[in-house]
Amino acid sequence: MITAGVDVGAKTVKAVILKDNKIVASNIAPSDGFERKKAAEQLWDKVLEQAKLSPSDINSVIATGTGKFDVSFANNNVVEPVADVQAALWLFPSARTVIDIGAEQIRVVKFDQTGKVSNYTLNQQCGAGLGAFAESMARALGVTLDEMSRLARRSQKEISINAECGNYASLDVVTLIHNNTAKADIARAILDAIATKINATVNLTNIEKPIALIGGVARNAGIVKALKRRMGDNFLIPKDPELAGALGAALIGASETS
Repeated sequence: MITAGVDVGAKTVKAVILKDNKIVASNIAPSDGFERKKAAEQLWDKVLEQAKLSPSDINSVIATGTGKFDVSFANNNVVEPVADVQAALWLFPSARTVIDIGAEQIRVVKFDQTGKVSNYTLNQQCGAGLGAFAESMARALGVTLDEMSRLARRSQKEISINAECGNYASLDVVTLIHNNTAKADIARAILDAIATKINATVNLTNIEKPIALIGGVARNAGIVKALKRRMGDNFLIPKDPELAGALGAALIGASETS
């Protein structure tokens, strides 16, 4: 049995190929805005080449993500929370809540040991785009996301910025820069504001532990550390958290064709 999942997000396209319940190929590429269909097709060619397979070898391709309808070669599609849950259970069988933080959305899903969803929350409007916001703030500081995380660890002063709205938070950061605030303190304030907003979305869901943390933002050590401080929890984080949605879609394809 060979199945594939393709997750088309606001910033990246991810693809995973499963053979007999093992990952044999995976890759990530920019989603290219209006060219998402083309980006998905190009990524598909790459993962097929990586797996040394042809399209006819694949039993099922399942698409997910906000751009799932742009995957022209998919056999079917699935909503993102369902893909998240399947990936979380496969990666961490003990997990009972999954938090997916990407460039565009925050999703919090509670589920049982069978994968049945019992509660689900999507960020409110002002909580959207936190991943993109983190990247834009790193650029404003003239550093990478990883460098911003390292900077924050050197902060000696806690500063608050707006944690309700990204636009207001951006203005606060500009003011801090103009006031010659230490870059490390600004970095910490940014990460703390992001963690506060994520935690506000989590608090709308009756979560159950253990918690799996997936999505591209889960790679950012600074945000994860700030979120741990807010929630008082450790998280189950896979090696490649941004691939989880595509993995979940591939797993669904396997269950549907078995």
